[in-house]
Amino acid sequence: MPEILEVEATRRAVGAHALERPIVGVDAPDAWYLKRGLTPAVITAVLPGRRFVAARRHGKLLLLDTSPDAARADTDAGPTLGLHLGMTGRVLLDGDPTGDPLRYASNRDDRDWYRFSVHFADGGTLVMRDPRRLGAVLLDPDETRLGIDAFDVTTATLRERLGGRRSPVKAALLQQRDIAGLGNLLVDEILWRADLDPHRDASSLTAPEQRRLASAIRTTLRTLGRRGGSHTGDLMESRQPGGRCPRDGAPLRHDTVGGRSTWWCPKHQR
Repeated sequence: MPEILEVEATRRAVGAHALERPIVGVDAPDAWYLKRGLTPAVITAVLPGRRFVAARRHGKLLLLDTSPDAARADTDAGPTLGLHLGMTGRVLLDGDPTGDPLRYASNRDDRDWYRFSVHFADGGTLVMRDPRRLGAVLLDPDETRLGIDAFDVTTATLRERLGGRRSPVKAALLQQRDIAGLGNLLVDEILWRADLDPHRDASSLTAPEQRRLASAIRTTLRTLGRRGGSHTGDLMESRQPGGRCPRDGAPLRHDTVGGRSTWWCPKHQR
């Protein structure tokens, strides 16, 4: 499922191949997929005549800044298109999927799953394909609703964002308003690497444990980013009944923490 690493891979692909291409049309057949009051009439009217000029990312949110509308002689920058991949969304660029195939979703190219499409003057397209319709298209999304990007987390960040939390540390790390971008697979991998029990109250972490957790976040994002995505963690293949800890061989436990399926090692995660 898409987490920060999958969205970053998509951002790089869009930045390399979709910028500065004139937009001539938009298809928005699924009005439910447009969020925060956005309508098909608005989005199909506002994008044609513009170009994507920058591809950014904040947590799991892909942000495509647009140019002024040349046909209207605008001088101000255009709106920002926000794309949220949800759990099963994937961006197709000129017919090709961006990023690695999803692990827990179908990668079949079914046009019934095309929720939103941008058409370029050269005949190419940028398409949001989403089997489960859990993603979203937004216009000028409020980026202040999201916390610090996970790539920018420091020990000081964790102390500030998690220090007073009485919720389990896993649930706290999944709160996008505090730290944006981490999902279920990454958080299990991070806590496994940091030797921390996912059930621990976030406020109970000592200063050394906060430093260890911040280091594990940085290392996990860097390592799994090089490998190809959130599904490439050391813990990944053991996340199943009978799975054993890759580090010490202890049987893994499977619990629900913060409403999410959680795999962890009771021997070294404390």
